[in-house]
Parts: sequence; structure tokens; C-alpha cells
Amino acid sequence: MMTVATTNVLLLLCALALSIPGQSAAELKRLDDQALGAVAGQGGIYLSGDVSINELGGPVENSYFGRCDDETRKCGARFAYRLKENGGWMVLDDIRGNFAFEGLTLRVRTIDSGFGGDGVLFRADVLELGLPNTVRFNDVRFKIAASSTARPTDPGFQQTDIFSVGMRGEVVMEGNLLVFPVGKP
Repeated sequence: MMTVATTNVLLLLCALALSIPGQSAAELKRLDDQALGAVAGQGGIYLSGDVSINELGGPVENSYFGRCDDETRKCGARFAYRLKENGGWMVLDDIRGNFAFEGLTLRVRTIDSGFGGDGVLFRADVLELGLPNTVRFNDVRFKIAASSTARPTDPGFQQTDIFSVGMRGEVVMEGNLLVFPVGKP
């Protein structure tokens, strides 16, 4: 419950805020190209997230995939990629768990110097991912495997699990990841 003194202080603060001229009553104005060209600032995106992957199992239930409480089936996500046109498949299999991060930044950066002199020759924009300071992992698990097919339901499927990874705790990340464009859009 608010007292009379608290109410009076709030009313005084509201009246003071409304009486300040300038920025509190500024209007938005359209800027022409010349005025906009004179504006300097920083652009970018700041991202935070908490991502869970297949906590209970995925949407597919068949002879290979199922619920996580069924020990006879895989319940995590699967990502398969081929290294050569007619080669076998490398697989991240049974991916599941939770990870969270705060402070991943995304911006465009111009490279026109550095990189052992190559920056001057490059003279183009790159995508810069600023790594978050800390990433928290909670029961993140996956297997790295070699497979004869992309999908475990394809004919002739055989898979060899190479090793399993389990992560729990925090990882400190520092620095930036630069993504250089190649080809012509």
C-alpha cells in the first residue's frame, strides 16, 4: 500500500519529467540522403539464447528413432554430411541436450588491412560473429560416426560410432569468427 508521502513523490517526479523541454518532447524528422550520410553509429545484433534439442525425443518414431526413455532406439537429432560425391557419410548422431549463451554479436565488418597484407587486397565486407563470453552446457550429448547412408532407414544402412561426446558446465569463449564470402551472388 502506498503512503501519502510516496504518492506525492511519484506525482512530483511525473510533473518534473513532463516539464523537461527538449528530448522528452522531440519529434521524429525525415532525413534526406545527405543528412543521413553524416550520421555515424554502430550497427549489429546482440543475441542471447537458451536452446534445447530433443529433450524427450524427436517427432519420428520408427525402427531406429524413438522416445529417449526407450533404450533400444535413438532419440536425438541427426546431421549427416558427405565429404566426397560418391563417398560415405560423416554423421553427428543422437544430438540432444541444452545450451545457453548471452552476448553473441552479429555485424558486418569491412576488411581493408591486416591479415599479413591480404586485407588490403581483399577490400570487402565480411560477417563477424562476436563469440559470447560464456556458454553453459547442460547434458549435451552427441556421437560422431561414419555411415553408409544419410538416413538410418535407407537400404544398406551401416553405421560405425567413432566416439561419443558429453558436455556439462561452462566454456569461456573469446574473440570473433569472421565469415568470408566466396563466389558471386
